[in-house]
Parts: sequence; structure tokens; C-alpha cells
Amino acid sequence: MGVHTVVVVNPKSRNGATGRGWQRVERALRDALGPAEVAMTCGPRDAERLAREAVAAGAERILVAGGDGTASEVVAGLLGAGLGDRAALGFLPLGTGGDWSRTLGTPRALPEALRSLSDGHERRLDAGRLEFESPDGETHETHFLNIASGGLSGAVDRLVNETPKTLGGTASFLIGTLRGLASYRNVACRVEVDGRLLHEGPLVLATAANGRYFGGGMHVAPQARPDDGLLDVVVIPGVSKGRLLSRMPDLYRGTHLELPEVAFAQGRRVEFTPEEPWHLDVDGEHVPARAARFEIVPGALRVLAPEAA
Repeated sequence: MGVHTVVVVNPKSRNGATGRGWQRVERALRDALGPAEVAMTCGPRDAERLAREAVAAGAERILVAGGDGTASEVVAGLLGAGLGDRAALGFLPLGTGGDWSRTLGTPRALPEALRSLSDGHERRLDAGRLEFESPDGETHETHFLNIASGGLSGAVDRLVNETPKTLGGTASFLIGTLRGLASYRNVACRVEVDGRLLHEGPLVLATAANGRYFGGGMHVAPQARPDDGLLDVVVIPGVSKGRLLSRMPDLYRGTHLELPEVAFAQGRRVEFTPEEPWHLDVDGEHVPARAARFEIVPGALRVLAPEAA
């Protein structure tokens, strides 16, 4: 008897290309992995519900056909319901940014990606837990997969998600970053890692990273490993816009940690305490927030992926 597989599909990912080309993808998927049920999302947060229902009904393998946001929703749905151990997760690189797939080393071409899933190599990977206060003072809790961050990245998410992503991930996020820079104002924030002060004052960006990439290929946390039980915290202080623009290539190369003004630490618990409401980026989704607390959840997920390099 084969593995009970459910594919959670976001047809709107990659600017709608996933939905338009789904019949072709589904044929290739069934040829590579065998029978599978398909569950299409209908709106925001729907992937959380679909993943929970699938695992509760006995699914042993959940495949995510979408982008980083869809993958994050699936993880949030399963971990929020205490179901993280019940099914192996696989991720098809069908989103705009593809940053989580970069960290995993999943091939971008669909046939090779399906082959890596069919090999059946399973890894135990970490996830992040986030508790934050919304601007109205309400407290919320969720989980994330790749990277949560505060500052410019959250403002960029809002701009990118409001516009068509016809140019692809890297170009869409680069254009969004340049647009965000034009209007972004540094926010003073206190950043603590395992109870130790890392930064206090204006900043452009602060990350709590489980993965290495965000923003369509920015190598923001080059030392991060999603299986080491740690979050990588990178803080870019409130430098001038000219300085930030001149150093943008370092963010893509992953060499910004060598800059003297950039602060870096690793830890299990991270706190951001901004002086005023600001923007969070949680796996590519824009979240308005006040204070935020992040915690690593070691080995929370069973993931089908290539072996770690």
C-alpha cells in the first residue's frame, strides 16, 4: 500500500502560474510519486486548515505546491495543532521567491525537485515560534519556517504583495526594496538574544532566521542551519539610505556580516521591542506588530529534502 499523500496547492502562487499550469505539474507529480489527493487553497491562511485536516484524516506525506508563504502556513497549521510529527513534508519550488528551497538545496527545475522528493530522504528540521502584539494590543501566536524579521523587510513585503510579481522573485523583491527604501524611516528597537542585549537604537533590519535566504535570494543569514537548534540574528543598524544602497550587493552575496556596523548572534530566544508599531516579515507575509518574541523549536518537522551540504 502506498504512502497517503496530500498536495496542498496555492493556485495563485508565482503570480497565478501554479494554477494555470497545474495539470502538467500534477501529471509529473503522480508519475514520480504515485497517487496523491489535491487540496486547493481558496484564500489567506487556508493552507493551515487544509494541512491540519489532511493529517488528522491520516495523510502520511504533505506536499506543498506554492511559495514560501504557503509552506509557512502549512507548518503553522500543523505545529499549532500539535501535528508536526505526524507527516513528512515536501516542498515543490512553485513560488515567487523560492528562498526556503534555496536553503534546503531543492532543485529549481520541477523534474529534479520531484526526483529529490521521490528519493525519500527525510531530515529533522527546526521551526520557529512567534508571539507578537498587534498594534491594537492583542497578543497572537504562530509558527514560521524560514525567517521572521522586522523593519524594512516588512515594509517591502507589503509593497511586493500589493503588486503583480510578473518579473519573478529576485526582480520583484529588489524593486520592492528600492521602493521601500524611498519611504522607510528607521525605527528605534531593542534586540535581545537569550536575554543578552545585542542592539538598542535605530535599525533598518533585524532577523530571527532559521533559513539563510529571504527577499527572493538575499543571503541575509549565511551561517544559518535549519537543524542546529538556533536562530541567527542579524541586525543592520540605522545607516543612511546611501550607505545601505551601496552595500546591497553584500546582502545578496552574504558578505554583510563582515561589515563593522552589522551585529550578529545566535540563540534560542530572541526579542524585538520597538519604540512604536512597525512591520514584521514572517516568511514573506507582512504583519503589523509591536513587541515580538521568537523561539526555536528544535527538530519540530520531518522534511523530505536533499541531504545537508
